[in-house]
Amino acid sequence: MAKDNNPNPNKLKISPWLVYGVIVFIFLAISFATGGSSFQDAQKTSSSKFNVFLESGDVSKVNILNKTQAEVFLTPEALKEKQHAAVAKDLLNRPNPGPHYVFDIGNDEIFQKKLEEAVSEGKLKDFSFMQQSNWTDLLIGFLPIIVIIAIWIFIMRRMSGGGAGGPGGQLFNIGKSKAKLFDEKTDIKTTFKDVAGLEGAKEEIQEIVEFLKNPEKYTNLSGNIPKGALLVGPPGTGKTLLAKAVAGEAQVPFFSLSGSDFVEMFVGVGASRVRDLFKQAKEKSPAIIFIDEIDAVGRARGKNNMSGSNDERENTLNQLLTEMDGFGTNSNVIVLAATNRADVLDKALMRAGRFDRQIFVDLPDIRERKEIFEVHLKPLKIEVALDTDFLAKQTPGFSGADIANVCNEAALIAARYDKKAVDKQDFLDAVDRIVGGLEKKNKIVTPHEKRAIAIHEAGHATVSWMLEHAAPLIKVTIVPRGQSLGAAWYLPEERLIVRTDQMLDEMCATMGGRAAEKVTFNRISTGALSDLEKVTKQARAMITVYGLNEKLGNVTYYDSSGQNDYGFSKPYSEDTARIIDEEISSLIESQYQRAITILEENKDKLFQLADILIEKEVIFKDDLETIFGKRSFDENLQEQIS
Repeated sequence: MAKDNNPNPNKLKISPWLVYGVIVFIFLAISFATGGSSFQDAQKTSSSKFNVFLESGDVSKVNILNKTQAEVFLTPEALKEKQHAAVAKDLLNRPNPGPHYVFDIGNDEIFQKKLEEAVSEGKLKDFSFMQQSNWTDLLIGFLPIIVIIAIWIFIMRRMSGGGAGGPGGQLFNIGKSKAKLFDEKTDIKTTFKDVAGLEGAKEEIQEIVEFLKNPEKYTNLSGNIPKGALLVGPPGTGKTLLAKAVAGEAQVPFFSLSGSDFVEMFVGVGASRVRDLFKQAKEKSPAIIFIDEIDAVGRARGKNNMSGSNDERENTLNQLLTEMDGFGTNSNVIVLAATNRADVLDKALMRAGRFDRQIFVDLPDIRERKEIFEVHLKPLKIEVALDTDFLAKQTPGFSGADIANVCNEAALIAARYDKKAVDKQDFLDAVDRIVGGLEKKNKIVTPHEKRAIAIHEAGHATVSWMLEHAAPLIKVTIVPRGQSLGAAWYLPEERLIVRTDQMLDEMCATMGGRAAEKVTFNRISTGALSDLEKVTKQARAMITVYGLNEKLGNVTYYDSSGQNDYGFSKPYSEDTARIIDEEISSLIESQYQRAITILEENKDKLFQLADILIEKEVIFKDDLETIFGKRSFDENLQEQIS
């Protein structure tokens, strides 16, 4: 396509580096021709050594350069001597024609008389005075000027449209779009078959593909295709992959760029790039424009504008709004965008006629995780008996990118142990590695600290096993992982709604570690930092977000639009803030005392579990069933780490 647009395809193109090389070659040739350089530089010597050479009759000729320096030429007989072996040959191992030595003469008149006496005595054949201009020194003197001229010529060539910057030059190309064009015939290979899960999102966006393939189907009914579709969802869920699949299915030109590509330090550049992007897309219509991370330019206007001046990002957004739905817009250009911060986008960008549809790309459920595993397992050498249903159950809350990472990590672990295929244990180790962190088996832990860690983790296991709505523990380890000294894996059910008693049980199980320390040692430690952080967030969410507190009532201070993020004041009074703090503390303390009560009643089982944990370092669900018996609560459970 680029070749077709070239007005002079047969024009001879000369690389600027070739021109620079020719100039350097000419300079070196002139330098050699004028004696400015040679294959063998003359060796430095002193006046006293020269006098010895002169008295011995080794010198055949002397040239005095600029009355300051003398070049000494030796006789062929002298060059055969051992003391002159270093100057007898040049770099190419050929006889050195000279000069062989060079030194500073000092007073030229005294030196001239000495040479005249040597000639009269027959010790020297000839000497002469010469003037020499050194091209190398001359070049060094003019080098700064040459560099400045070269830079000026380079900039002028770019500004005039020459060089690799293409039409308009690099300086004038700053307002050009940075979008990467994927050719529908060669570049785009992704289709909906490569996208596992996301059934709802694929169904929503299928209409766009159908319109681009068969527009008459909709235009005959006077229907208008949506101008744009906004893909919203957590990171790694497949928003960008889905956009690529749309381009591959539709078989149309696909312009892809990031929202940050519009941002520049120069005023007006972002708006100029938006205009150029839509201009290119209209020329190749029907086409798709995909803007990844659109929140970089699409944030709500007027926010955090502390200077009061016109914001360059807002100008870019204004131009984007105009191009998407304004005078002269072309309906054959469809805009797709992706973001995980839809709450901060400008309301004008979200209205009908611009982004008509918001397609939520959620985290995959257990069925979709199975499909994603099947896609990523295709290129791997795996055991035949590998159960994808089991892998899907072990990865609740994982995104598509996380699952891809699990598969890759499992392959690396298998290769580390020189296995021929990736087996089930490799995937389990990969999940542990990603979620819990790398094992630090060489970390020095004292016996007292080891017992404290074991008691802490055993406390979590005991409390969670005894509570109905708490997730039962299936694996505990006291081997340090990442920044934690121990880790525990749970099996929670995937709930769509969460009730108060369920959240309280979870908080109680989380506080089981600190409660076990209190029951066993009658003192607490800093090891419960992550637990305290978790329960504090849960308690605050129950009170201020979900309205699950009796004292405050059915009130929420959560703002789904994200407008409060920019404010400096809280949406409640100081008295309410005091009540919130008191209720959070009371809620956490009540669950802490509840955990202590449970552990006091099962103290012997707690110590038994801790002893097994100290001995084995890793215990599983079977060990818990041996001590506590089978758990009769929820059956449909899936794995998670806490």
